Amino acid sequence: MVAFGLVVVWQGLVLVLAPPPFMLPSPARVAAALLARPQLITRDAVTTLVETLLGFATGAALGMALALVLAFFPPTRRVLLPVMVVSQALPVFALAPLLVLWFGFGLGSKIVMATIAIFFPIASAFHDGLSRTDRGLVDLARLHRANRLQEVLLIRVPAALPALGSGLRVAAVYAPVGALIGEWVGASSGLGYAMLQANGRSQTDVVFAALLLLAAMAVLLRAAVDAATRPLAPWAAETLDLRD
Repeated sequence: MVAFGLVVVWQGLVLVLAPPPFMLPSPARVAAALLARPQLITRDAVTTLVETLLGFATGAALGMALALVLAFFPPTRRVLLPVMVVSQALPVFALAPLLVLWFGFGLGSKIVMATIAIFFPIASAFHDGLSRTDRGLVDLARLHRANRLQEVLLIRVPAALPALGSGLRVAAVYAPVGALIGEWVGASSGLGYAMLQANGRSQTDVVFAALLLLAAMAVLLRAAVDAATRPLAPWAAETLDLRD
């Protein structure tokens, strides 16, 4: 219903303002451009999806690993936490050309770009969950002579799963954007590459078609991650009531 409402508003703006098609194409023009260029789905969208999924998997693994390192060895926080913050403070557009230079124009540079885009949300959310475990549970574990490994794996990790799920859901939205930025710098296929080619020819309808595919990819990936992470912490069910 939301998507339908947005399309109606979009069409209404086109009818009322009557902008040139190269400025704001109508939904019908965008749909026609998508149908006229099946390679947007069969080639470019598939390329971006592969880059996104591989980047998401890599970023999730590295983010969770770093959060666990910080939990197992608290003194490392003084060194690693500033590095995490600095890695996100650097403009991604400044890093993209270097990544293409180092990893080439293939999948490698796009996977690394997507990894960088989602690494921090996952590491930060999981580390925050590990650090905010109920103090009573931690004291109970120590009372039973649990060592550091047992405390982290049996107490802190299960308690941090809801926070990890939140980080993964946020990262699922950013992962396609990271892959897209990498394609803008250098690629031979992908939605970013298609957008650059279309923009250079003033084919705004093709640019909008690529954007719609990217948006659909982000929504579906977020929904898939939400469905996969929800069973991880059944005791932390949502209590928000829309009637409140």
